[in-house]
Amino acid sequence: MFEAEVLSGGFSNPAQDSARAFRACLDAMARPGRIQQIAGAVPPAPLSPAAGAILLTLADATTPIFIAKSHDTEAVRRWIAFHCSAPVVAASDADFAIGTWDALQPVSQFAIGTAEYPDRSATLIVECEDISAPTATLSGPGIETTQTAYLPNLDAFVANSAQFPLGFDCYFTAGNQLSALPRSTKVEAL
Repeated sequence: MFEAEVLSGGFSNPAQDSARAFRACLDAMARPGRIQQIAGAVPPAPLSPAAGAILLTLADATTPIFIAKSHDTEAVRRWIAFHCSAPVVAASDADFAIGTWDALQPVSQFAIGTAEYPDRSATLIVECEDISAPTATLSGPGIETTQTAYLPNLDAFVANSAQFPLGFDCYFTAGNQLSALPRSTKVEAL
């Protein structure tokens, strides 16, 4: 059963499923706070289908991933190795990090880029129970006026956006849903 769990769970129709997932990932970053549906992956628990689809779409052998303790199981490691070939690394070396918000702390351990290369920052995939209940108001690129969104910690994201063009980017996942928060987005309390 363990091998079947590791070997299965990828996209059943890789070309179409990955194109749809890539579009959902792009739409989420282009429209901060808006919830997107993403499907096609069936990763082992505790990875959500949305987080699995993001990894299948954006990670490969050149994408170092940090797995926080909340998600660091043998099944998850083997699933990522088989489906993405991505190396698992320390937080400071990661391009992507996955886990619950609490397990990803402190966020200061992740790369935020440099003045010369602000794109050399980490993207956090934050696994949540629910992302539909808004806790913040967002404004900035990709948002016509304002957008409400769920954020697990207001102060951390206000501080992150204040570092722009440096900072980390985030995907928030719950089940088959995802939303995103690029570092360029201004964050305020509801």
